[in-house]
Amino acid sequence: MPDVFDEMHRRCRAGEKVALATVVGTWRSAPQPPGAAMLVAADGTVTGSVSGGCVEADLYERARHVLDTGVPELIHYGVSDDDAYAIGLTCGGMLDVYVERVDDADLAALDTVAAARQAGDPAAIVTCVAVDADDTPGAAPSDPARRLGRRLVLTGQRVTGSLGDDRLDDAATADALGLLAAGHSGVLRYGHQGQRRGAGLSLFVTAYVTAPRMIVFGAIDFAAAVARIGAFLGYRVTVCDARPVFATSRRFPEAHEVVVQWPHRYLRTEVDAGRVDSRTVVCVLTHDPKFDVPLLALALRQPLAYVGAMGSRRTHDERHKLLREAGLGPEQLDRLASPIGLDLGGRTPEETAVSVAAQIVAARWGGSGRPLSALGGPIHHPG
Repeated sequence: MPDVFDEMHRRCRAGEKVALATVVGTWRSAPQPPGAAMLVAADGTVTGSVSGGCVEADLYERARHVLDTGVPELIHYGVSDDDAYAIGLTCGGMLDVYVERVDDADLAALDTVAAARQAGDPAAIVTCVAVDADDTPGAAPSDPARRLGRRLVLTGQRVTGSLGDDRLDDAATADALGLLAAGHSGVLRYGHQGQRRGAGLSLFVTAYVTAPRMIVFGAIDFAAAVARIGAFLGYRVTVCDARPVFATSRRFPEAHEVVVQWPHRYLRTEVDAGRVDSRTVVCVLTHDPKFDVPLLALALRQPLAYVGAMGSRRTHDERHKLLREAGLGPEQLDRLASPIGLDLGGRTPEETAVSVAAQIVAARWGGSGRPLSALGGPIHHPG
């Protein structure tokens, strides 16, 4: 499916108007996180999704209306609504969706973000999505209505556009840069002149960041399956192995790149160049001490999202011994997922890849890895 932003940018550059529906708030077991988007073009084409199918039919009609009028809407869906079951949001969650028309008047902002994305740099669009009554002394009565839909665009430390007040721009920029650094979209709330009082204006930060990395060490059949599911989950996947006869693009077509290099030397280069971060996951599938130990000794000293290593329990015990001798402490060793993956009982490379992916997802969101049928409370963990 086309990327929502790329499709929006392409159509606006062609002179078309589109309606963009963005999830800006969720509660309980909402089907999609904040930032999920659906685009409705004038020809009726739909790109993206905000609910996995629950509310799309109703939202489509509302988006068509916004496309005609140009007046944005903030729409609330949830089980508390009388027509919730008619609409289809029966999962027990609630979500707010902001629908706006985007056209050639927004091209400067879209071009700026597109250029940043092409360069691999983070960018964000800050949009005013809700305006409460203005109780700021001396504020002009017409100001609140004029704030709705205003934008700031952030690329690195460069800021363009305005939300209508210099102090509001400064406050929103500082907080949006924090969200952008973390790679998260989210809502910011301020007074009409930037006061951090949580009432007055709701701003939504849409963060555009590079995909998180998955680095798979060991060019084996299990690595091909892990690379495939990693790409499916949205990671930029690198497969690395010191043996050129095995580390080939033909054997790993789903990987974004295949590198022939000693594993620890490659990781050292990537760390020094700032190309790994707290979202990066590392899967060590070589189960060979001459590769594993120097690689894991380096990886476990970095603030990575996940470090897993393949091998039997005997291999695991010997690996721990060697890593302790390399100077790693209990806290660092506790971060190692070894033997890698969750206990699914699988045997094939593909089944093993599913167990590894499940463990990575659980680590990302704080999941227990237990069956949902054995648990109570919300199905989705907060982001």
